[in-house]
Amino acid sequence: MSAPALRAAGIVASLGGVEILHGLDLSLRAGAWTSIVGPNGAGKSTLLKVLAGLLPHAGQVDLLGRPWHERTRTARARVLAWLGQSEGAAEDLTVYDVAMLGRLPHQPWLAAPSAADHAAVEAALRATHAWGWRERALGALSGGERQRVLLARALAVQAQVLLMDEPLANLDPPHQADWLALVRDLVAGGRTVVSVLHEITLALHADDLVVMQSGRVLHHGGCADPASHRAVERVFEHRVSIHALAGQWVALPA
Repeated sequence: MSAPALRAAGIVASLGGVEILHGLDLSLRAGAWTSIVGPNGAGKSTLLKVLAGLLPHAGQVDLLGRPWHERTRTARARVLAWLGQSEGAAEDLTVYDVAMLGRLPHQPWLAAPSAADHAAVEAALRATHAWGWRERALGALSGGERQRVLLARALAVQAQVLLMDEPLANLDPPHQADWLALVRDLVAGGRTVVSVLHEITLALHADDLVVMQSGRVLHHGGCADPASHRAVERVFEHRVSIHALAGQWVALPA
């Protein structure tokens, strides 16, 4: 059996002196899409930041079978890409230059972008339907357009593992559907995707579901597993219920 893409053991993490994650253990499959769901304050974003190496913590995180500390920062940045909430860049940078920032882990210090860098950026911008306004300044874009550019920046890394915290923020339904199709393509190509989503119905399109509550993992299982559905309903105090509709799972008000 191949090593998990990410493994967390005994994770304790705090924010502002308040412990958020309490000895959390988790192992995420490689080559699969895992969605993390739970009520506000469950620790979802904190967990994702720990997995991304962005937050101090106790315990150990392994990335692709190796502890974080065994890789250099550049080596980590090549194999794991991050898209966080309210991410930004200089407002006067063009869309193309923002996406090119994703190629920095692959470039020698002060070197000009290579042909491979330009090809990766074009592919990422086309995948997010942002190529048409590549010369526009980031500051001139709407919230949804910015989100698509920042997603392109993460895609341009061409990392084996992609972590996304609320990637659907400001996206309208057609572009949410585009995002779902993009994630499925990434996974079909052998990549690993981990997302924190508030949209339960969209989260149920994933392969696996992690349900969190009060800084702990309440349940971890397949998205089609009835036990996963019951865990979601329980963690949201039975205010939602999960049903099959038109060949897919949907979360409806209870």
